[in-house]
Amino acid sequence: MHDVALDRERLRRRRFYRVAAVLIVLEAYVIGMALAGRPLLPVPALDPFLIVIIVFFALLLLVVGGTQVVAGRSPHLTYRPEQVDVTLDDVIGIDPIKEDVRRSIDLFQTHRRFAEQMGGSPRRGLLFEGLPGTGKTMTAKAMAAEAGVPFLFVSATSFQSMYYGATAKKIRAYFTALRKAARAEGGAIGFIEEIDAIALRRGGMLAPGTRMTTSSHAGVPGTVQNAMISEGTGGVVNELLVQMQSFDQPTGGAKLLNRLIAGINLLLSADQQIPQIKPVRAPILLIAATNRADSLDPALLRPGRFDRRLTFPAPDVHGRRALVDRFLRTRSHAPELDEPALRERVAAATNGWTPVMIEHLLDEALVNALRRGADRMTFADVESARITEMVGIGQPVEYTLAEQELIATHEAGHAVVAWLVAPNRTLEVLTIVKRGESLGLLAHGDAEEVYTHSSSDLRALVQIAMGGLVAEEIFFGRTSTGPASDLAAATRTAAQMVGAAGMTGSLVSFMAAEGDLVTSVLRDASAREQLEKVLDEAKERATWLLTRNLHLVEALRDALLERHELIGPQITDVLHAAVAAHAAEHTLSPEAAASSAA
Repeated sequence: MHDVALDRERLRRRRFYRVAAVLIVLEAYVIGMALAGRPLLPVPALDPFLIVIIVFFALLLLVVGGTQVVAGRSPHLTYRPEQVDVTLDDVIGIDPIKEDVRRSIDLFQTHRRFAEQMGGSPRRGLLFEGLPGTGKTMTAKAMAAEAGVPFLFVSATSFQSMYYGATAKKIRAYFTALRKAARAEGGAIGFIEEIDAIALRRGGMLAPGTRMTTSSHAGVPGTVQNAMISEGTGGVVNELLVQMQSFDQPTGGAKLLNRLIAGINLLLSADQQIPQIKPVRAPILLIAATNRADSLDPALLRPGRFDRRLTFPAPDVHGRRALVDRFLRTRSHAPELDEPALRERVAAATNGWTPVMIEHLLDEALVNALRRGADRMTFADVESARITEMVGIGQPVEYTLAEQELIATHEAGHAVVAWLVAPNRTLEVLTIVKRGESLGLLAHGDAEEVYTHSSSDLRALVQIAMGGLVAEEIFFGRTSTGPASDLAAATRTAAQMVGAAGMTGSLVSFMAAEGDLVTSVLRDASAREQLEKVLDEAKERATWLLTRNLHLVEALRDALLERHELIGPQITDVLHAAVAAHAAEHTLSPEAAASSAA
């Protein structure tokens, strides 16, 4: 049995014996008073007017003292192990993180053996960092359930108070409750959500995002707001640092006894000194979560405070497939979604999505099913929900015929260039339905999950961005304001090639300097010349491709004018049909060839 379990059993027996002793004393008192014929609780006779005065002042003291007590009270919520409904088996898609988490639990459960027998220092804190929805809070709760100890959850924003000093007081109260729970239960796990709200980097100036004001707002004088800012940028972080370093504080009884021993030692000689009680290591593991680890005060990240930083990434394709299986297990769906191929398509199409986003996607698919009167989702519902999540809700717009043809031609130009120059990319959505600020768009992504891109990949992206502009020039002899966002995207990609990846000859990286990459590249004459060369070459390549494949642009344009939106295979089906029709037109049958020769 591990150390935490042994401590819990020892403390349970101690509490049982203590309660039993109190009950025995009470029972003896009741029996003794009954045998003596006396009342259990003798109540003296008091004047009613005196009782009213006593009650009034008691309530007055309660109100005055209660305000201070509530203002400095710890805002945490305590969950017992049996109240936590998740385990590490429910944490899916982050297997490398789970392995490190399991090691931390093992170390926490054997803390005494690790410290006393092996001489090591157990981990005191873990910092979970990563995008929202990647499973940080869920993992912390699962750790408490696996360890079998109380879980003290608190949001960092709930520490903040309008009263000067109250924030630090709440932090002290939280750590006091954490130490008390650990000593009473054999261990405890604390979790601070969004710790960056109280632990931003200290410095001579205000923390980033903090605004100084001297005006009154919501009934709080400006001087009080300035006091809050001062406390939040310095005093609160200092208090947090002190508390994280003070897990081994003695209990109240030990402090009192040590004070008594210290007084006695003043009367004794040096060789007769009575040793004082040393503080017992409280088996505590503090976990904090943040999306902005780089903005935290560096003193928090040193060993002895947060000993380990765990970065929660978005799950890979295998993790997403496991998440799809998990979420579909409890959601009503058509039999087609039980096919492995379709589930793998969903996993592949959600590259970069977090677990919460995938769960939300399937919930939105159920909403789509409900809207059409069905009681279970289909793959079409999932795809519709995914498109809405990617590019927004379609908005009906009455385009003029000229605008409709222009937008359809523009988007067809993008799609044709993408199909020709980037066979490793998947064409997902091609639409002329207004979504957000886009009058039309082409959504495309990597066919396989990749983490790097070559020079040819980035050049292809620039060429795809030029496809709309070139299509407008070829078919209408002029361009509109439509390519503005395309040119911006192409410029950003080309700037990455020139100023960051060393793909155009120069090895100078503008990322080494502070500031925006695109701005740095545009300000440098040589780098700007290289950037413009990349853009010009991309436009020339897109022009060459579209000039020789006008039939593909026309086919997609006509399909968009008819259906307004093409999804996934519908795009490639139109392109393949156009290729086949064009080949048939330019291939003569033997009879036609003989007739032509005659």
